[in-house]
Amino acid sequence: MTGASMMTTQRSNWLPDRVTHQAMKPLRIALYSHDTMGLGHTRRNLLIAQSFAKANIPVSVLLIGGMNEATHFAKPSYVDYLTLPSLHKNGNGGYSARSLELSLEEISELRSTVIWKALKSFKPDVLLVDNVPRGANNELKLSLKKLRKRGHTKVVLGLRDILDESEKTKQEWQRLNNEKVIERYYDAVWIYGDAKVFDPIVEYEFSKAVAQKVRYLGYFDYKERLEHSPRGKLEFPAHPFILCQVGGGQDGIKLAESFAQAAFPKGHTGVLITGPFMPTESKERLQRFAEGRRDLIIHEFLAEPTQLLQEASSVISMGGYNTVYETLAFEKPLLIVPRVEPRKEQLVRAERLQSLGVSDYLHPNDLSPETLTAWLQKQNAAPQNIHRRFDFAALENLRYELHLLTSEVARAA
Repeated sequence: MTGASMMTTQRSNWLPDRVTHQAMKPLRIALYSHDTMGLGHTRRNLLIAQSFAKANIPVSVLLIGGMNEATHFAKPSYVDYLTLPSLHKNGNGGYSARSLELSLEEISELRSTVIWKALKSFKPDVLLVDNVPRGANNELKLSLKKLRKRGHTKVVLGLRDILDESEKTKQEWQRLNNEKVIERYYDAVWIYGDAKVFDPIVEYEFSKAVAQKVRYLGYFDYKERLEHSPRGKLEFPAHPFILCQVGGGQDGIKLAESFAQAAFPKGHTGVLITGPFMPTESKERLQRFAEGRRDLIIHEFLAEPTQLLQEASSVISMGGYNTVYETLAFEKPLLIVPRVEPRKEQLVRAERLQSLGVSDYLHPNDLSPETLTAWLQKQNAAPQNIHRRFDFAALENLRYELHLLTSEVARAA
């Protein structure tokens, strides 16, 4: 029996009694994301934090990350942000300071110190680390050691379904000694995915000790994000529209320019979100494209694009985890143009989902206004029965796992 199916059978009628938990001291939860390229990690952690409101457990949540843009997102009253000095990931996968005139060693030491000081003062009952067991450039080393020595905090690693190509991931994890870090410092590993679609335990040959800590939670049903999205702030096109999303924008320039020059189906408008990290000169060039046509709308940055996604007739995007599964959750026809450097994660995802018949994919080497036009002019069908085929119960399952951790913390108190 897979972790996903075990989760489904275990979580029936699990919600704790609200009256009982009203008397509890709020559970302190810290969520860390390293945030070096795009907004996916931050948006995923924020959705998790927002979902705790349905857990019938009083919580106090500290989001720790490196994106100033996170403060633009709507947040519940029980959530606050700690923004770290930001890092930039270059095309080779290396890190550098995004804004400060600091060496990598200096900014890593600064971030590491800030993280530990925050956790030391906040005293979280649960620390949920997004995707990188050791943190960016090993910046969690100090905190993981200190928290394990204190013994109070349950530490959980949250992994997206696909990290990179199998061999590259295995080599990287071995080089970074990630499995030993997980065995020593982590109490659980939550995989935000469905083993029927992609099974990291098999694909990456996790050790038995790591595999025993894994729980498959399924994908996030991003429709729940609409509950936290302010209504009435977006103006929708009068005609049906195609939505194009390019992540943070720093490496989505070619896709954005190709979309801005593509021919849209008759009676349709194109809506393009450039992302906050696209270079100014590229955004200015896109605006000139828009000035030359009446069927193109450009948004530089939207803190919450989910309402646009809900109304779009079809979607063209890069292949990031959040964007892809958010689109599938809304059952929209989807063309993925994946990032292929410095990781092949998006390419692996695009190929796997096309093989399952739920989306199309275009290699960036074949990207042009003409190839996008050709896809747009087809009668692209929406994926059928996606919520039956894929497990989209991650938020419910996560709240269940939180309940289990809460019980452990209460027994240890």
